[in-house]
Amino acid sequence: MLLEAKKLLMTGVLTPESIAFAAAQIAQEQGAEVVLTSFGRAMGLTEKSARRLPTPVDVLEMDANDPEQIAAVAAELTGRWGSLDGFLHAIAFAPQDALGGNFLNTPWESVAMAVRTSAYSLKAIAVELLPLMKEHGGGIVSLDFDARFAWPLYDWMGVAKAGLEAVTRYLARDLGKHRIRVNCVSAGPLRTVAARGIPGFETIADAWADRAPLGWDTGDPMPVARTVAFLMSDWASGITGEIVHVDGGYHAIGAASPGAASPGA
Repeated sequence: MLLEAKKLLMTGVLTPESIAFAAAQIAQEQGAEVVLTSFGRAMGLTEKSARRLPTPVDVLEMDANDPEQIAAVAAELTGRWGSLDGFLHAIAFAPQDALGGNFLNTPWESVAMAVRTSAYSLKAIAVELLPLMKEHGGGIVSLDFDARFAWPLYDWMGVAKAGLEAVTRYLARDLGKHRIRVNCVSAGPLRTVAARGIPGFETIADAWADRAPLGWDTGDPMPVARTVAFLMSDWASGITGEIVHVDGGYHAIGAASPGAASPGA
């Protein structure tokens, strides 16, 4: 029961295939009390998914780019729990003209949307929820996709993920005095609704298992979810500012094995 009596906020649940859904499920199984967030047209899907968790939970409306909605969630959690032990940032978005090989032609407005939603929102949520965590510390975890490389067709989302990694390090620096840990989980490709909207996803995903030393199942989010749970737990009390790769070891291999497909194949 790594998360016994912990109170956690989980963003990014859309369907039961979402990484965040698996993280919420594991958190409940490990003893945590969980609340989800969603907004707009996605609320209905999230509420339906919330009822499929081991213990059905509430869904609060929160657009990560709307300061008033973030503040409203903080106020709700203050009244509901009075404190918070951590949250999962599973939020990313880039307009279609920021993906798919359009890197040189993407306008600033689309770049700004990708960076604000996928990177800056981590800081915005962390600052608003800080009063709920600063007295006792906790764990903040975000979902990443290895930003060291220029992936095929990932374009400005890759830049936004690099920003997310940097925001993680700066938040770790500034929140450490409150014993708040901030880490990223760099996940291998998983077949979620969000991933299917990324041009070139199949190109990357299809080659991953051949190159990863441990193999990789693009339909199984549980290895990622279990790592999220660990990083939110007291067992990770000495870890912050870290990028933890949960990708079957793909990130460590410099070239594909003979006969294996390369990422750009």
